[in-house]
Amino acid sequence: MSGHVKKIVLAASFALHRIGSLRKYLDTTSTERLVHAFVSSRLDYCNSLLYGLPAKEIQKLQRIQNSAARMVTRCSKHSHVTPIIQQLHWLPIRERITYKVALLTYKALHDMALMYIEDLLAQYQPSGSLRPSTQCLLRRPPPSRITHYGDRSFAASAPTIWRDLPMSIEVKHHWTLSELL
Repeated sequence: MSGHVKKIVLAASFALHRIGSLRKYLDTTSTERLVHAFVSSRLDYCNSLLYGLPAKEIQKLQRIQNSAARMVTRCSKHSHVTPIIQQLHWLPIRERITYKVALLTYKALHDMALMYIEDLLAQYQPSGSLRPSTQCLLRRPPPSRITHYGDRSFAASAPTIWRDLPMSIEVKHHWTLSELL
C-alpha cells in the first residue's frame, strides 16, 4: 500500500504545484474548486483501501491536505492548520476515509450502491434479542489468512465502522424526490 500512497502523494503534489503557480491570479473560491478537482479527488480515490493504514502512511496524505488548505486560504506554511481545515469544513484524512466507508456501507444497505458492493456485506441475525430489531447488524467475514491486508478490506472494515455508528444514523430514511432536489 505504500506504493499506492506514494503515487497519490506524487500526483497530488504535482497538482498542488501547478495550482500554486496560478494562485496569484485566482480568488479563494476558484482556488478551492481547483483544489477539490485536482487534489481532493486524488486523496479520495480508492480511499476505502486506505482504511487501517499505519499512521505514517496516513500522515503523508495529511500533509498534502494541509498544504492544500494553506494554499486555499493563503496562510503561511508555519501557521497552525487545524483551524484552517475546520474553517474550510474539511475532514482530516483518517476521518475522511472512515466517512467514505460508512457512506458506502449506508448506500449498500439501502440499495443505492452497485450490486457487487452490496454483495460484500452480509446481514447478521443474532439468535437472541441483543439489540432493538430495527437496527441493522452486519456480519464480519471469517478471519483472513492474510491478516495484514484482509482486515482492511471493505467486507471486513464496513461492519466494524457500521457497528461504531450511533443508532440514529443507521435508521433508514425515505426521501421523496422533492426533498432531494
